Amino acid sequence: MRIIVRKRGKSLNADGVEGKARVRGPLGTRNKDAAKRLVHRLEIALSEGSQSALWPDLSKALPRETFLRFARHVGFIEKPVEQVPTWSLLRSSFETRMEQRLQMDKLRESTVQRYVHTLSEFEAFLSERHIRLLPDITKPVLESFKLWRMERIRKRKFSRGATGLVLDVAVLHAVFALAVESEMLVRNPVRLEGRPGENPEGGAEPFSPEHLSQLREHAGDDLLTLLLLRWTGLRGSDAVTLIWREVHFDRREIERVTRKRRKKVILPIHAELVFALEVERDRRNPGPDDCVLINPATGKPMSRPRLYERMRALGRRAGVLGAHPHRFRDTLAVDMLSRGASPYDVAKMLGDTIDTIERHYTPFVRELRERVRTILESGAECVKFPVTLASQFASKLQ
Repeated sequence: MRIIVRKRGKSLNADGVEGKARVRGPLGTRNKDAAKRLVHRLEIALSEGSQSALWPDLSKALPRETFLRFARHVGFIEKPVEQVPTWSLLRSSFETRMEQRLQMDKLRESTVQRYVHTLSEFEAFLSERHIRLLPDITKPVLESFKLWRMERIRKRKFSRGATGLVLDVAVLHAVFALAVESEMLVRNPVRLEGRPGENPEGGAEPFSPEHLSQLREHAGDDLLTLLLLRWTGLRGSDAVTLIWREVHFDRREIERVTRKRRKKVILPIHAELVFALEVERDRRNPGPDDCVLINPATGKPMSRPRLYERMRALGRRAGVLGAHPHRFRDTLAVDMLSRGASPYDVAKMLGDTIDTIERHYTPFVRELRERVRTILESGAECVKFPVTLASQFASKLQ
C-alpha cells in the first residue's frame, strides 16, 4: 500500500490506497518531516503484514483511530497489556468482600471499622515509601511496617505495649490471602505474630472486693453504668447499645443478642441493678428503643469510646489503676466460677465460648486451684501402688 501525506485544514493526514481499498486518518502532527517519517514506518509495517515488529511502536506514535484502521487492514491484533496489580486495587477488593460479609451478617460493623483502620495505617506507611505496586510489597517491607506501626501505637495513651499490632498483622494476612486467591500474588508476604487476643502472660483481670468498694464509693453520675457492667458482664459494645425494650422488669431479666458473637443471652438482674434501672426509667421516662446508658455530661447515648474514658476516669478518682469496662466482665466471670458455676454456665451467661472461658478465666481462679489441691492431697482420692510394684521400685533404687 502506497501512502500519501495530505493536508486537511491545519493537520496532516495519511491517505493510503491499495486496489479498491482506501485507508486514511490523521497523523497527529503538523510537522511535514515528522509526518513523512511516520508514513515511511507505516508503509514498512503494512508491507511486512500482521507480524511486523513495528506495530507496537506505531500504536504509541499514531492517533488511536488511525492506528486501528491501518492495523485492521493487515489483520494485526494487539495483545492486551498485562496490568500490574496495585495496593489500591487489592484494598478495594477486600473492602468489597467485607461489605458482602456485612450484608450476610457474617461480620460486625465494629469489626469492619477496625479492619479499615488497619488498612488506612498500612496505606499511610506505603505512601511514605512511595510504594503502590503489589509485587513491591515484600516480606522485608512488611517487617518494616511492623516496626513503624509499633512506634505509632506506643505514642498513644493506653497503648498497652502495642499488643494491637498482632491484630493489625492478622488483618493484613487476610488481605494478602485474598491477593493470592485472586492471583494477584503467588505467595502471602505477611508473617503472622500470633493469634489476636492470645496472651499466655495475661488473662482475666478481675477487680478485688476492695477495688469494687472504692469504685462504688466514687461512682457519682456513673453509678448506673458501673452497676450495669458489674452485674451483667456485658461487653462495652453491648452495654452502650442496650435498649429499654431488652430490659424486662416483670421477670427481672435482660435479654439480647450479643453484637460480637450473635448469641442470645438472658441475664438475671441483680437487685441493686434493678433498683438503679427503675430510678433511671422513672427519671427519664424513655421509649422502648432508647438506649439505657447515656452520657451524663451531654444527655446523649453513650458511645463505646466515651464509656471507656469514663471508666478510666472513675478508676483515677477511686485510686484503682487500670480500670476499664472489660474488667467488670472478668470480675463477674471469676465470681461465678469461684462460687461453683461451670465454664458452660459462665459461657451461656456471657454469650462466649466454653473454650474462651477455660483459657481466659479458669486458670486465674484461686478457688478452683485449691479445689484441685484438696482432691490431690486427699488420701481417699489417691491410687496406691500395690506392694509388689512398690518392692520393684525399691529394689531398683538399691
